[in-house]
Amino acid sequence: MMSRQFVTEAVMMAIYGQLLVPNRPVEYIVPYTTILELYELRDSDEPLMNIPDDDQHVKAKIGELIAYFEQPLNQKKIRRCLNVPWAKSPAILLGERAQITVINSVDNASYGETYDPIETELLLTSQRAKIPILTDQVELIHRIIDGGVPVMVYDIDDFEFAMEEETFRRSH
Repeated sequence: MMSRQFVTEAVMMAIYGQLLVPNRPVEYIVPYTTILELYELRDSDEPLMNIPDDDQHVKAKIGELIAYFEQPLNQKKIRRCLNVPWAKSPAILLGERAQITVINSVDNASYGETYDPIETELLLTSQRAKIPILTDQVELIHRIIDGGVPVMVYDIDDFEFAMEEETFRRSH
């Protein structure tokens, strides 16, 4: 069975534990800049979640994810893609059915001021790889739709549906 692929940010793995235990194989294509962003989020005094206990939990999960990426083998895999634009790392396992592939995406400002650099990298990665974006940013989803950007995007709340969607499309 082929694994389902999504472009997403590394922080989604920390916030949404269900992404790490999918019901079938999944590969997350993650721009390298979103891994760097984990350090900023971990060290920031700004809360990521509205409820203090949730915020502490997510920051702890971000710390665990950083530590996992810093393990020598994973660090070596990530470094392999950093010298060439758009190169991908070898897969980094995140559980029985989930894996991350880091991509050295490049923000070429093709979407101007409408999207921040990380959003632009998500869009460009999605277009290049022809795979959907998975995000929890409803406002980003609306800007993608309103802007007519030629990518598929799923709200993280629709993760289970998104996992099934590809199966349905392939079988019909």
